[in-house]
Amino acid sequence: MHSGPLFATIQRYLHHEDDAWDALQETFLSAFRAIGRFDGRSTLATWLHRIAVNAAVMKWRSRRRTSIRSIDDLLPSYYDDGHRRDPGPAWGSLPLDRIEVAEMRELVRQCIAELPDIHREILILRDIEEWDTATVATHLDIEEGAVKTRLHRARQALRTMLDPYFREGSP
Repeated sequence: MHSGPLFATIQRYLHHEDDAWDALQETFLSAFRAIGRFDGRSTLATWLHRIAVNAAVMKWRSRRRTSIRSIDDLLPSYYDDGHRRDPGPAWGSLPLDRIEVAEMRELVRQCIAELPDIHREILILRDIEEWDTATVATHLDIEEGAVKTRLHRARQALRTMLDPYFREGSP
């Protein structure tokens, strides 16, 4: 009943199926070991989801396959008057077939994987898992303002990484 949605969540973090299955198994083992500490303040599904996210993050950290890029190198720079130094041309809006959509998804996943852990995790929880800011803040044990700031920086960095692929006139 819970394994399908949990597996889908884990796969958003881990792009290799074997790693995702391992993390799912670890999720259920962790839940079994901790069932006595389940206090019922949340639903069982929510509790399992948090365990799954933690298992996925731990698996990802232990098997990091891509290099992490510095967030500072990916953020836009601004002039003293507040205008962006290189706004660049607008991204193209080309119709995409299924293969192109699949390739684009993989490109976005790869770019997300290059973000520093804290920025990647917040981006996934807010934009992919669609958790609200307060839940993310509680889950990560940080202030809501820090979630908003890191999410903004993660989105800007992701845009910088994707920019070469989506500018009008790109191949």
